[in-house]
Amino acid sequence: MSNTQSRVPVPVASEHIPLKARNVSFSWENTPLHWLPGDPFTTHTINVLHLLLPAGERWFVHVYKQVLPYIRDERLREDVIGFIGQEAMHSQAHDEVLPHLKAQGLDPTPYTAQVDWLFEKLLGDRTLPPGKARKWWLMERVAMIAAIEHYTAFLGDWVLGADELDRRGADPTMLDLLRWHGAEEVEHRSVAFDLFLHVDGGYRRRVRTWATAFTALVFLWQRGTRFFMENDPTLVDGRASFKDFHRSGRAGTLPTTGAMVRSIPRYLSRGYHPSQEGSTARAVAYLASSPAATAAEKAAVGQGGV
Repeated sequence: MSNTQSRVPVPVASEHIPLKARNVSFSWENTPLHWLPGDPFTTHTINVLHLLLPAGERWFVHVYKQVLPYIRDERLREDVIGFIGQEAMHSQAHDEVLPHLKAQGLDPTPYTAQVDWLFEKLLGDRTLPPGKARKWWLMERVAMIAAIEHYTAFLGDWVLGADELDRRGADPTMLDLLRWHGAEEVEHRSVAFDLFLHVDGGYRRRVRTWATAFTALVFLWQRGTRFFMENDPTLVDGRASFKDFHRSGRAGTLPTTGAMVRSIPRYLSRGYHPSQEGSTARAVAYLASSPAATAAEKAAVGQGGV
């Protein structure tokens, strides 16, 4: 397998948009434990986001602050700074859900402690000598973030169109959190990949880090869903299985198995670019109507912000 690109990824210029962090806030006191009525499995499968994202997105920010000196393109630098601001806000917003879960009898601490260890220790900074070794580890993590962002953008695009959640009476505050976050993931879906291409871009590294990221995400997600189902105080014998995930996908309350599988060869295609997937216009349209995002915009204007 050659390490050079035989096909150059071509971004869709119209999908690029200047990025800004929105200082959103959510109130959780009226959100039930099973925010999708009668469906604890879907509820907890999506709730895994609250377990993974606070530590994961803090890690994104930490890595990107280290890679800023390697950026030689001013527009990309602005995109990365906007990305850092958005991801920091995502981490905070999901982190604030955890005390609400704990107050409802579902303490996430045992699982989040493991996730913190993964990002802070296993994927954190290592004691390496300056030079090639240290740069190699930084580039590995930059490539891994690009692979993870492929899936966060996939999920963001999915939740923006997941009308079945509305039809089944999903809690509006949780839906707004998920769709505000999903819309921003679609907004900045190209940044991580563009940064990877700018500082490295090796195809072998892209494939290798995709395999690591995909395996870790599948493992952590199924483990997190099982943790929630087994520790849900309202369930007598809470279980989670791939069959449940497949069934929920067919019902429209989770992404379909087929859609997730088809996303793999797209990312591994040599001509792949994230701007070729999803719709910035749909993301921006949701953000223009999101209760949390519009409230944040009004507050920023009131304070003299942009």
